[in-house]
Formats: sequence, C-alpha cells, structure tokens
Amino acid sequence: MASESAAPAVTTERRGNVLVITIDRPEARNAVNQAVSTGLGDALQQAQDDAEVWAVVVTGAGEASFCAGADLKALARRENIFHPDHPEWGFAGYVSHFIDKPTIAAVNGTALGGGTELALASDLVVARRGATFGLPEVKRGLIAAAGGVFRIVDQLPRKVAMRLLLTGEPIGAEEALRWGLVNEVVEDDRSVLEAALALAGRITVNAPLAVQASKRVAAGADGGAIVAEAALWERSHREIGALVRSED
Repeated sequence: MASESAAPAVTTERRGNVLVITIDRPEARNAVNQAVSTGLGDALQQAQDDAEVWAVVVTGAGEASFCAGADLKALARRENIFHPDHPEWGFAGYVSHFIDKPTIAAVNGTALGGGTELALASDLVVARRGATFGLPEVKRGLIAAAGGVFRIVDQLPRKVAMRLLLTGEPIGAEEALRWGLVNEVVEDDRSVLEAALALAGRITVNAPLAVQASKRVAAGADGGAIVAEAALWERSHREIGALVRSED
C-alpha cells in the first residue's frame, strides 16, 4: 500500500500573478498534520519572496471540507503537526505567518475549528453556500488557540463572536456573510475557487506595492508580524497550556 507521503499534502498552481495553494488531503477532510503545515507554510513564504506573486488563494481539495482543523490521529500519536523549522508560523504554517501579499480563503466546505481559524487569518473569504464555520473547541475542553479566540472578536460584532466562542455552535455561510466573516457566498453549483480567483483579479489589477503597503498599515504589521497580536498570542498559549494540564 502506498504511504501517505507518496502524494503531497499541499499543492500549488500559478494563475497569472496569483498563487493557488490547495490543502490536498480530502480523505482526511484536509486536516492539518506536519506535512500540511510544512507545505502550506513553505508555499506562503514562496509567495512572499516572489515579486511576481501579487495575491494568494488558499483552498481545500474535494467538495466536503475546506479544513477539518488539526489531524486528531496525528495528535493521538503525539506527532508534531507544526512546521519543523518554523514553529513560529503557527497552526498550518499559516495563522501567525504574516505576508504582505493579500490572502483569500476559498472555503469549499466545512471549516470548523482550525478551518475557521485559517479563514480568520486570511484577508478575504469566499465560501460555498453549503460551507459551515465554527469554533467548537470549548466542547472539547479547549480554546481556539490558533488565533480564533481573539481574531473572531475583532472581525465580528462582539456579541456574535462571544456566542460562537462560548457555545461552540456552528453557523452557515449566509450567516457568516451577514456578520462579516465572509465577503462573498457562491452557489453550490459554481466554483468557489473561480470566484476567489475573480476577486484576486480585482486586486491584482492594482499597483502591487501600494496593495502590499496598504495591507501592512491596515494590519499594523512591522518586521513581518502583527504587533498588536503579540500579547494575545502569548495569552492564548498560556491558557491552552493550562487547559491541557487540567481535568476540564
């Protein structure tokens, strides 16, 4: 039987000035293991380093799931699911890996837990109508420690964000659109990737250096990191560490 490493966990494709990055583990609902974190993190850095890449689209393979979060089987085996050389890039090599090229999440299906955190870490989100979002970590005695717990209250109305955080209940694409988590909802018979590429095309017709400078200022980024998030990351890591050691 072929090993899991026989096929890449992440694939890339250039579409003009746009780099498309696909999490390619549909048999595992595109869950994140170390191969995904390495492939996605390296591809994102490739986009940052390539002057001819002006935007990035991130999506999942298949139609069922954008990303199911962390690979629970890998965690059960006590495997490191982070990039071995760049743990500072965070979950999936993405959530704390700031680049100044615009990033668009093309959410093709379920995006619970870490999948929603990938969407929150992206600049823009296009979703299929059948997509779902949510942060169910509290149901498992955890918090959304890959940026979700503080980004969702920044990007959604606070009361809505707190409902999602404290109940762990999911929402559909239309509600996500209404509250601003999603920029565009695509009918299920249309390609969410093509819709995301169309949005990327509306960005890449502009002056690329001006777009990148706009993103850096809007994000409050300095030296490749979002300055205001440093203390929030530290607090998240401290809280998740305490929960893991607890009997909650």
